Amino acid sequence: MSSIFSKIIIGEIPCYKIAEDDKFIAILDAFPVVQGHVLVIPKKETDQLFKLPREEYNELMSYTYNIAQAVKKAIPCERVGMVVQGLEIPHVHVHLIPLNEPSDLQFEKKLKLTVNEFETIANKIKSYL
Repeated sequence: MSSIFSKIIIGEIPCYKIAEDDKFIAILDAFPVVQGHVLVIPKKETDQLFKLPREEYNELMSYTYNIAQAVKKAIPCERVGMVVQGLEIPHVHVHLIPLNEPSDLQFEKKLKLTVNEFETIANKIKSYL
């Protein structure tokens, strides 16, 4: 069964795309915990990070690194945190979250952003890639 991320990847569901290549896509989280919350997703549907072959895992981490550098430049923050929990959606994805305080990692809270805010954030991050 296709995950919501697979549907985003094939264009069935819209997203705010940051970057994409033949193996990965980076998008703004539709339900961000802070502004600039990005998801990096392998296009190949795998349900757990450590089920990825080592080479694909390393490629995902390298791609994630590049996206995190752009997030750090675009969004005022002390650092960019990385979280992989993988319990809600059975498709590997890495959360990149701009951090200024520990509470920025509280997934229970969600920001409500306008389309204009999402587009502005996405364009700002893209400008640093």
